[in-house]
Parts: sequence; C-alpha cells; structure tokens
Amino acid sequence: MSDHQHHHEHHEHEHHEHRPHAWRHRLAHLLKPHSHEAADKVDPELEASADGIRTLWISLGVLALTAALQAVVVVLSGSVSLLGDTVHNAADALTAVPLGVAFLLGRRAATRRFTYGFGRAEDLAGIAIVLTIAASSALAGWMAVDRLLNPRALSYLPAVAAAAVIGFLGNEWVARYRIRTGRRIGSAALVADGMHARTDGFTSLAVLLGAGGAALGWRFADPVVGLLITAAILLVLKDAVREVFRRLMDAVDPGLVDTAESALREVEGVVGVGELRLRWIGHQLRAEVAIVVDGDLSVREAHAVAVRAEHTLLHAVPRLTAALVHADPATRTGEPDPHVVLAHHHVHA
Repeated sequence: MSDHQHHHEHHEHEHHEHRPHAWRHRLAHLLKPHSHEAADKVDPELEASADGIRTLWISLGVLALTAALQAVVVVLSGSVSLLGDTVHNAADALTAVPLGVAFLLGRRAATRRFTYGFGRAEDLAGIAIVLTIAASSALAGWMAVDRLLNPRALSYLPAVAAAAVIGFLGNEWVARYRIRTGRRIGSAALVADGMHARTDGFTSLAVLLGAGGAALGWRFADPVVGLLITAAILLVLKDAVREVFRRLMDAVDPGLVDTAESALREVEGVVGVGELRLRWIGHQLRAEVAIVVDGDLSVREAHAVAVRAEHTLLHAVPRLTAALVHADPATRTGEPDPHVVLAHHHVHA
C-alpha cells in the first residue's frame, strides 16, 4: 500500500484515533512535517533548520574575521569611515546569534502551551536584528559627526583601502551564501540577512572613496563617507523594519494565495473556494481554507474531498507543511451554507 493510500485510509477509518497517535509520533521525531515519501526519509524541516544553522555559523566566522582585520586597521589609521564599516560588519556577524537560536528553537516539538510550535522565534530574531542595525547606524553616525567637528589626519591609507576591499569581498561571499540557503529552505529572515550583508559590501567600497579623498588632501573626505555609510545603514534598517513588520502581521506574498486558490479549484469535488488564509511560522507555511462542496454529499464523501484538497495544497504551495481544510455544503445558489458543516478536516504535516 502506498503512503498516499495509507494516509487516506487512516483519515477515512481512524480519524479520531489518528490525532493522538500523530502527536506522539511528532513529539518523538521533533515535528516531522507532512510527506508522501518513505517514512525513513530525512526530515526536510529538520534538514532545513540544520542548513540554516550551518550557514549562519560559517557566515558569522567569515564576517567576524573580516571585522577583526578591519579593526586592526582602524586602530592604526583612525579612519571613522572604516570604523563605521567595521561596526556594521561586526553587527551583521552578531545577527547570526539570534537567528541561530531561533532555528534551534524552531526544531522543538509543539507543546500544549505552544500549540503551533516555536517557529515564531525567527520573528523575534528579526526584531533583534533590527535593533542591532539601529545601534550600528547610531554609532557610525556619531563617530562621523565627531570627526567632522574634530578633524584628524589619516595614516596608513593603503591599509585602509585594503581593509575596504577585504570588507567588500567578505560581505559579498556571505551575502551569496545566505541568500542561496535562505531561498532553498524558505527562510525570509535568512534571505533578508543576506541582502543586508550585500549592502554592507557596497558600504565597504565607499570607504575607498574616503581613503582616496584623504590621499588627495581633503581632510573631510573620511567623515563625509562615514556619514554616507550611516545613511546606507539607515536604508537597510528601513527595509529590515518593513520585512519584520510584515512577518509579525502574518503577511504573505499574494502570489502564494493565488497559487493555492488555483490548485484548490482543480480538485475533484471542490465547487468553490471560500476564505483562504496563509501564515508563516518561522520558515514554514500553514494554511486555513474553507472549500465549497456539493450539498448532497455524505459526511464521508465531503471528508474525502477535504483530504484531496489538503494533499493538493501541500504539493502546490512551496514551504506549506500543514493545512486546515473546512468543507461547507453548497446551497441551490452554489454558495456555501454558513450554518451547516459537512466536514471539518484537520491534517498535521
């Protein structure tokens, strides 16, 4: 018997007994997500979290090394533009800590208190990242203004230029690594952090302008570039605040809603699609949807339609791991009857 048939049979004949058993199974296997593959296949959610954690720690090491090399040059040269870039790189490296903790928490099983699990820890990590970016912009701006008011000649200009290039290369490598992994595992936080690193790389190149201006004798070049870097950090902060706000407000890409609705309308037995809701919990999606079925169907038949709708959603929507499908009977006008419930199908992925 195939996995699909076995899954369907349990829902048809053992619906009420299946849920407690499923919870014990998931507690034992750390929230194993829905799968139609062999039971011994590697858990994709845990694998995704492991990939995210590995990416975070490797990128933290690269950025920490980059910031340390730049810090040595800052001490020697006194460059505030390089200091601003170094602080930003260090802050970007430190954002791996709350994200790493969030990925670890997200692997924990749901409890009777936290019934949706701990995936929302990624949203809390997003808040920590926003606060870290804000702090780095404040420090960089303050140092740049202080140097404008109290100008000071730079030294070791070739070293400053080399440190700027190192900063760009380190950030660009980390950006590509984070974005690639984030897109593969469906983590918006990791993708956003990668874009943040890419912006840091270009601010590192801006330090070259300050060093070039200083070499030409313009003493205000370094603090002016420091202020430009501060402005760039603030732009990153704006984008980060927007992304975190959207996650906290359960925003999703409208294209995902369109995809889900289109897939449901193709399911045999579905007359119409009513209310559809999607939400991110960490880097996994959950869905709640009301479908309309023929009012003459029996409870068992309506239930079977709900099962097919749930399976279709899981395959059609990327990163979707759980769906709550509610089937309403169609009236003679073809609209759902809000007072009659034919089936209430809840499948844990």
